[in-house]
Amino acid sequence: MKIFCIGRNYGAHAKELGNAVPENPVVFAKPDTALLKNGESFYVPDFSNDVHHEVELVIKISKVGKNIQEKFARNYFSEIGLGVDFTARDLQTELKTKGLPWELAKGFDGSAPIGEFMSIEGVNIHDISFSLHKNGELVQTGNSADMIFSMEKIVSFISSYFTLKVGDLIYTGTPAGVGKVVAGDKLEGFIGNKSMLAFEVK
Repeated sequence: MKIFCIGRNYGAHAKELGNAVPENPVVFAKPDTALLKNGESFYVPDFSNDVHHEVELVIKISKVGKNIQEKFARNYFSEIGLGVDFTARDLQTELKTKGLPWELAKGFDGSAPIGEFMSIEGVNIHDISFSLHKNGELVQTGNSADMIFSMEKIVSFISSYFTLKVGDLIYTGTPAGVGKVVAGDKLEGFIGNKSMLAFEVK
């Protein structure tokens, strides 16, 4: 099972980090040990003093595919979930400054909490609202309509480089509003008004 993530897929988020809007999807990967399931607590790693939450819609691949045309990409996933792409921002900045890959800042254990999935049958996937609350306060809100690259584009693009298999996950990017988490925080993510994941930071 593979975990792909898309960076800078919302213009406002790219702007808040001082990044240019990309011409193609920015793709990176996380190992399966990054997954945090069933509401398990997230433990802030001791190598970072600035871990940020990034709430994202997550595609679950339901059919094996390679070189998928964008117009057929919708046939390769039937469920959407919600996840958090935790980022050790201080470490990421250091790595980027040195021209090094991001994996240490993005792929560490527990850095990819994942919640429930829902069927997208009959759902307009280009108009899905989602949000993240920290300690009961709204900190991030987004809508798939604001994606720079649509879900279909993302699936097609990734499949031109990697064979997609059943169960693979694609974190599709985060909207503006990312911020630091500390021990004691409680995070809850929603698709529309439905709670899709909730966990504590320790």
